[in-house]
Amino acid sequence: MNISPDEIVFIDWPGWGQLNATIVYTWVVLFLLVFICRSITAKLTSQTKISRWQNTLETIVIVINNQIREISRQEPGRYLPFIGTIFIFILTSNVLAVFPGFSPPTGSLSTTVALALSVFTAVPVYGIAQNGIGKYLRSYIQPTLFMLPFNIIGEISRTLALAVRLYGNMMSGTVIVAILLGLVPLFFPVVMQLLGLITGVIQAYIFAVLALVYITSASQAQKNNQEMKGER
Repeated sequence: MNISPDEIVFIDWPGWGQLNATIVYTWVVLFLLVFICRSITAKLTSQTKISRWQNTLETIVIVINNQIREISRQEPGRYLPFIGTIFIFILTSNVLAVFPGFSPPTGSLSTTVALALSVFTAVPVYGIAQNGIGKYLRSYIQPTLFMLPFNIIGEISRTLALAVRLYGNMMSGTVIVAILLGLVPLFFPVVMQLLGLITGVIQAYIFAVLALVYITSASQAQKNNQEMKGER
């Protein structure tokens, strides 16, 4: 039983490395998303009658926009490309797990760490873009200088939590399905596969929401500090 797609090796180059399922299926997901998006956007129209694919794409964008606006209480335009990409990538990876032989790359710790590091990088990027580098860095010593190490530890710990949370949930689903396949090879695996699909959708949503919360809090915290100083 292969718990992680890292364990599935397609090509082994001695002295160079290995081509495992994590790399292969990550590129499969990326190529699939690029192909679909390219095919839809190449035929975009502003006419009253639009294709089902364009209607689906617009619906997805509207839903993500509304979720960003409701959660962050900010205009979603600046967050949509990053949050939307992360959500759609994780969602597609998890949904494709229903196809036999496909191992979702989100079941690899290296993938979830890469996603978490992307969020870790995006937090200061968005914070600096909105407040400037000086104001953003000062937020680490608010309300006092003694908070600096705790704020840094907080940034690192929540990045680790993002990676481990997604990896743990995806890995546990794979293990449960494998165990039930050995015990009851007909009915229960189908049920668990359906539950795994639902779990994958939920995990994609949770990861995107947490990423959004971390990013928006970087700029919102500085704004609140400025308002408090103004009241004083």
